[in-house]
This record gives sequence, structure tokens and C-alpha cells, in this order.
Amino acid sequence: MNRLTDQRNGPWSAGTLWLLLAVAVVLASGIGLRSPWPADEPRFAQIAREMVESGQWLFPMRGGEPYPDKPPVFIWLVALCYQLTGQLKLAFLLPSALAGLGTLWLVSDIGRRLWGADVARNALLILVFTPQFLLQAKTAQIDALVCFWITLGCYGLLRHFMTGPAWGWYITAFVAMALGIMTKGVGFLPVLMLIPLAIWGTAARAGTAGKVWGARSWLGLLALLVTLALWLGPMLWQVAASGSEVLREYRDNILLQQTAKRYANPWGHIKPWHYFLTTAIPTLWLPLALLLLTQVRRLGRVLRDDPRARILFAWVVLVIVFFSLSPGKRGVYILPALPMLALVAAVVWQQALQEKATRWSTGTLRLTLLLSGLVIVALGALAWWQPERLGPRVDDYADELATLAGPLMVLGAAVLASMALTWRRQVLEQLALAALMGWLFVAWWVWPAMEPHRTPRELMQRLEQRLEPGREVGLLLFKEQFLLFSHRPLVHFSYLAPLEEQERNAWLWMKEDPSRVLLVPKPLGLHCFDGTKRQELGDAHRREWALLDAATLAATCEPPERPVRYTWRPQRMDILQ
Repeated sequence: MNRLTDQRNGPWSAGTLWLLLAVAVVLASGIGLRSPWPADEPRFAQIAREMVESGQWLFPMRGGEPYPDKPPVFIWLVALCYQLTGQLKLAFLLPSALAGLGTLWLVSDIGRRLWGADVARNALLILVFTPQFLLQAKTAQIDALVCFWITLGCYGLLRHFMTGPAWGWYITAFVAMALGIMTKGVGFLPVLMLIPLAIWGTAARAGTAGKVWGARSWLGLLALLVTLALWLGPMLWQVAASGSEVLREYRDNILLQQTAKRYANPWGHIKPWHYFLTTAIPTLWLPLALLLLTQVRRLGRVLRDDPRARILFAWVVLVIVFFSLSPGKRGVYILPALPMLALVAAVVWQQALQEKATRWSTGTLRLTLLLSGLVIVALGALAWWQPERLGPRVDDYADELATLAGPLMVLGAAVLASMALTWRRQVLEQLALAALMGWLFVAWWVWPAMEPHRTPRELMQRLEQRLEPGREVGLLLFKEQFLLFSHRPLVHFSYLAPLEEQERNAWLWMKEDPSRVLLVPKPLGLHCFDGTKRQELGDAHRREWALLDAATLAATCEPPERPVRYTWRPQRMDILQ
């Protein structure tokens, strides 16, 4: 029997509770100090804002146009936080922060129940210092929340099949999968754990009594379908009742185009089959990957001797295989596999500690931390004195690099100092401390310093100074951040339409009222407008922007295939000021 078995269901350790508190402080740090930043954050923040201001929560709207790319749960939570706090700067980061903290609690609790407090604490340390985890928890993207739902699904299944029977947790797992699907289509991934559970679950239960399979197993699928129906039922009924072609397109897009079609025949992020193994995992999971690599033989023994670890590791492999089979790949896709892998790594590390066989791993991980600190200092120094050596497109980022130079050098020096001061501590603690300290630097120093470079606030202020209050403004190739910082109604011509179709609709819109103007990036190579007569406005997001008025209209322009325009009118003018 594995020596860690005797420690199962032990009490929470003080170290684990203090660590959770420290992570909570780090996740809360910086909230309210910055606005939503491109690419995804302004989109979700604006959609949540429109939900609250319009009172229409069933169909997410982006500038008045249905947004079909993602299901609504994450945006609902941002909108709920906005409605509760009244401050979008506070609201947009809260769901990810809470999801990250919730994921840590679930991992710690199931680790404590299966292997004991030491493994639970090791798993938390591993998640904290693995860059991808806190990166997602500190940004307003969907992935931290879908990671939480998937981890909750795995937690519920493990509570039932390994420490149960616990039919309540079994049903909770399927409800979590449904909420995960309603957050991002891959929320069903915990169901893959039923495969290794069916193979090794009996051995993993270690003598616990009770029936975990049976007729009641179908209740899980029923719970999943009922939960999905709470969203799909009203949405499909409203589409049918409205007779709206726009809503029918939304329905088909969200149910088909963004799910099965996107997986089987993606239109972006095309990568080779081995991308996750050769690129994503070695970079985004760097310290964890090194830990497992230096303990690969012990990992093999743990997987051979401990069916609990074998079940979790098999599920991680199935998740990576699932995403590898699709031609479209992004590093963030495999984030949901990280919590379960952290538990396996924590078991391996605890075995290594008991066997006093951590020297090679400790040396490798400390060297990695040392090199990381030196690299951060070097990057800051280059950004300060020789920014041209950082890349061919460095001129596009000159302002940002100048802003980051000082913080980077201080952060790198702080990492090296913390390493020296905690030399006698366990290496996992050193790595976690460096990660937490780094995110405090980012939240309290880097974020406020970068804010002017990551928002169009100044550009939109110049727009207000240039134009009379009553003049209407349209956007070509608009981005959601312009809506967030606008003090006046804005018109766009469908985010989903090709530029040529947007331009023809914009020409028709301006012809109807010559007082209207267009805000456009340059150069666009327009055919219905004379770009040489543009009025320069300034730069934002590394692009120059200009205004086109009636003097730039071409005499003729091919009419649009379908007249389309969407107008969004802000109700609160101080939303992010």
C-alpha cells in the first residue's frame, strides 16, 4: 500500500490555509486599477455592460449586435458583478479571480481527502508557480472560469467514486459540466474521467464501501440536460417566437459553428499535432514540466503503484489527446488539465521528499528560478538602454517598453533577493513565493503604468474635443474598447461582416446625413472614401486613427448586399473614467 494512504482525510494544515489566503490577496490585488485590455477583455466587459443597461440577458450583444462566439455564463457573471458593484473596473476581473481561488480550494480539498495535507499543500504550490494558472486568474478571459467548472466536475466524480458513494457530488459534477458547456463548449471534459474510473476505480477506493455504479448513474446525464435546458429552452423559444433572421443566425452560430465545426474544421490557430507536447507544456507549464522530467522514474512508479494518481494522469492524457486531434490549438486550451496534473506531481514530490530524493529536482528548479530572475533583469535593462535589440518590431512597442523597463529590473532583482533569503526553504515554496511576489508587482505597478498604452481613452477624449456633441460617429473595423470609452452613441456595420461590406454600409449611412463622420484606422485602402482627405486624430493600440467626413465620400459606391447598421448608446458616461 502506498505510504501516503495513511494520511488521507487529515485536517487542513495551517500552511495550506495561509497559502490560500496569500493567493486570495494576490488575486484581489490590482482589481480596480486598470480597465479591460485587448484582445478579449473589452469584448466581455462591453457585452456585460450592455446586458445590465438594456436588461436583456438572454442574447449577449456587442454594440447592439448578437455575439455568437461564446456561451453566456462568464458574461452573466461579469454582468452580475457589475450590477452588484456598480463599477465595471471592479466587476470585469472578479469572476476569474473567484474562479481561480475556487479551483485552488477544490484541488487542495480533494488532495487532502485522497493523499493528505502535505500533498494538498504541494499541489497548491505547484499551481501557484505554474505561470498559466495565475495568468488566467488575473485576466478577464473565459478560461479561468471554465477551468473551475471542469475541476468541480472532476472533484465531484472523485468524491463519489474514490471517497463515496456520494451521489450528491456525482450529480454536482454533471451540473458543473453543463455550466462549463455554457461557459465554453469543452465543459464536458470531466466525463472522460469515467473511462479510467471504470478501469481502476475499484482499486482506487481503498476499501470504502458502497455502490458507485447503478441505475442512479443516469441521474448525472439528466442533471446535465436539465441544466443546459435552463439556457437553451428560453433561447430557442425566443428565436422561434421572434422570427428574426439575426437571432436565427445567432442560434446556428452558437450551437454549430462555434462547437463541432470549430473543433473539426477550425479557421484559425492552426498548429501541428504535437504543439501541446513540444511548445505549450514546456513553456506555459515550465517549472511543473521540469519537476516531472527530473522525477520521471518516480512518476512511473507512482502511476504503477497508486491507482488514484493513475486515474488523474490518464484523464490529463485524454484531455491533451482530445485537443491535439483538432487542427486548431492554443496554449490556453489545456489549462483545465493543469489542476489534476498538479495533484499527480504533488504526490510524486511527496514521495521524493519521503525518500530524500529531491536533490536533482531542487537544483534544476532553483537554477530555473535563478535564470528567470536574471532574464527579467536583462530584459528590463535592454528595454531601458538598448530596446532595438529586443526585436524587429520594437518601434511599435517603444512607449510600452520604456514604461516596463524599471518595473522589470526591480522585479528581477526582487526574485533574486527572495531566492537568497529563502535558500533553506523547500524549492516549491521558493518558486511560489517568487510567483506571488511577481504578480503583486504586476498588479500594483505594471498595470497602472501600462494603462495609458492599453486603452483608447486619450483618443476618444480627442474625438470629443474635435466634434460637436450632436454629430454621429461610425466605426470601421471597430473594437469593443472604443465603445467602453465613448461619450456618445457609436454606429458600426456588423463586427462579423467583411471590411468591403462594412465600407459599403458606412458609405450609405454617411450619404443619408453628411454631418456624420467615420473613425477608421489607417491605412485601410478604402474604395468608397478618399483617404487623402482624412483628418488625423492620433494613435491607439499601435495604430494611427483618422476621421472621414462628407468631403471624403466617393461619388458612387457599390451598394451593400444587405443594409446593416447597429447603434449603441451609452447610458453612463463615466463607466471607466
